[in-house]
Amino acid sequence: MVETILPVELQNAIVRKGTKDIIGPLNLTFGGKGCSIVIGPNGAGKTTLLRLLHGLERTTSGTVRWAARKGDTYSRQSFVFQAPVVLRRSGIENIAYPLYVRGVVKKAARAEAEKWIGDIGLRDVGNNDASVLSGGEKQKLAMARALITKPEVLFLDEPTANLDGAATLEIEGLIRAAVEAGTRVIMATHDFGQARRLATEILFMYHGKVHERATADTFFDDPQSEEARKFLRGDLLV
Repeated sequence: MVETILPVELQNAIVRKGTKDIIGPLNLTFGGKGCSIVIGPNGAGKTTLLRLLHGLERTTSGTVRWAARKGDTYSRQSFVFQAPVVLRRSGIENIAYPLYVRGVVKKAARAEAEKWIGDIGLRDVGNNDASVLSGGEKQKLAMARALITKPEVLFLDEPTANLDGAATLEIEGLIRAAVEAGTRVIMATHDFGQARRLATEILFMYHGKVHERATADTFFDDPQSEEARKFLRGDLLV
């Protein structure tokens, strides 16, 4: 197995739908450790960028290059969507599923899943059908399922957008723990407070392009573009 799948580089990457460029051209590199948070108005291209990096979108032109071959790359990253996706099985079986897919024997996979179900505070409902859990519980389940494989890179698309404050703090705790354990996180959010709390760096997207890339303190205290200043003030961007 390769030592690392990073860095990942986008070179003149464009995603076009019909005649419209959704994102690009983008020239970006993500490597090392930390948490990159992508912010910007609706329609800026945040989700498309994450999906492109993860392989759920393809470039119309330009390239996305990881440091490893495709098989290693996609087996060592995970993606958590804004709306939690759960399988039609128990909570524990949801968490264990990625290990089953990777060939881990059932007993060992379930043992690891049972550890995770306890870590996220859902031991009492671990054997319940996941579909009956609350939104916050489903998202914690999705996070545990993404993290059980110890991914090198974790993509998060507004994972707390529909959650209350308590559930949001629990999800943020899982994100911090993942970053501290060495997982590279690339995440989209609309929550400025969350971005300040979690980000190693901020990428500000507008009209499909990255207009600024800076540390959280630098971006929030002294944004360099007029578009970013308007966005932070809450002004409408068109």
